[in-house]
Amino acid sequence: MSREMKDSGVQWIGDIPKEWEIIKLGRLGKFSSSGIDKKIEENQPKVRIINYTDVYGNKKLILEEKDYMVVTCPEYKIHDHKVNVGDLIFTPSSETIEDIGVSALVNEYLDNTAFSYHVLRYKFNTEVVHNYKKYLCNNQYVQNYFSSRATGSIRKTLNREDFNSCIVFLPTIDEQQQIANYLDKKVSQIDDIISKQKSLIQKYKAYKQSLITETVTKGLNKNVPMKDSGIEWIGEIPSHWNLVKLKFIFTIKKEIANKLGYNILSVTQSGLKIKDISNNEGQISADYSKYQLVDIDDFVMNHMDLLTGFVDCSKFKGVTSPDYRVFKFINKSENSKRYYNYIFQSCYKNKIFYGLGQGVSNLGRWRLQTDKFMNFILPMCSLQEQKEIADFLDKKCNAIDSAISKKEQLILKLEDYKKSLIYECVTGKREVN
Repeated sequence: MSREMKDSGVQWIGDIPKEWEIIKLGRLGKFSSSGIDKKIEENQPKVRIINYTDVYGNKKLILEEKDYMVVTCPEYKIHDHKVNVGDLIFTPSSETIEDIGVSALVNEYLDNTAFSYHVLRYKFNTEVVHNYKKYLCNNQYVQNYFSSRATGSIRKTLNREDFNSCIVFLPTIDEQQQIANYLDKKVSQIDDIISKQKSLIQKYKAYKQSLITETVTKGLNKNVPMKDSGIEWIGEIPSHWNLVKLKFIFTIKKEIANKLGYNILSVTQSGLKIKDISNNEGQISADYSKYQLVDIDDFVMNHMDLLTGFVDCSKFKGVTSPDYRVFKFINKSENSKRYYNYIFQSCYKNKIFYGLGQGVSNLGRWRLQTDKFMNFILPMCSLQEQKEIADFLDKKCNAIDSAISKKEQLILKLEDYKKSLIYECVTGKREVN
């Protein structure tokens, strides 16, 4: 680097360009919290509200009209807490350390826009180039600073002094504009590649699900005669296959453990997992002895939530919530656990079970009643065909999952590169011309 440098005063930053100003956020601008009244009153104007989820979930680092929710709010509060173009909106608290101190730039003027209790508004009192603002605080140095000062066991929180004491480095106005223009272009290119990779991942996932559904209902031999199953989600099946109610293949079991010491099993959308209860995170039971036993090759189903729940065949011996449904083969030797696991999981992902549910779906209480579950109709072929189908799907799904994993790894590398690029530019490590 040819330009003259000086000590930044921050040990792990090192030197910065000599002409750059070293300044605390508390001197560069002013933080304020919301005073929005939560009470909803009739005949009040509509107000756009910026919430913390709008900020930390915003990969563009800017807030535009489509990002806001609209509510009613007392009119006098609007004037007291108006948000203007060029303000930064920060997240002072979050359950995840990565989202602490994240900010987004208000990018366009909007009448009747306010901010919620869960964010901080930062208004600059020093001239800073508009599109440089979103990079000034959204970089690895500032994020690490905020993360190191967050306190709290369940929800991490920063106080106002943490924000005010954060040191940032301010180039000249001309260089701010150069850096902002450079980053806008580069970040946009990176985000475009990331977006394309995410789109490909969704296509891979859709293909995988389509392949599973097609294979478990149609088999592997495309030349056999077919017959109508009379079941909409199944469609035609090979003529030598049968349809059978679930109750003739499986039986529900419920055996309470009555003692501690077992692995705690939780149904996730990635399958059945052994739950780590040592860190006291998530939902913790007061008495795991009241949980029900699960043996290897038992199926465990979250039938209480057919939208975000799942089902899986257990690889573990342990206990699981008494609210879950545990069921097993009546005759294990005549059936393939892998074949039926593919069917059950496909019914979740394709919302077949959801279509049979009852309850209050918007509260996560959309349940599959026992009678509908036991009378659910399944396609049935010989054990040999079941194994062949499962072997085929294992191979194909592993290949698809591998392709998805590579795309996800590429996205992570691109995200890391973007973070590194922004950091290098806003700390003067990379000279922009």
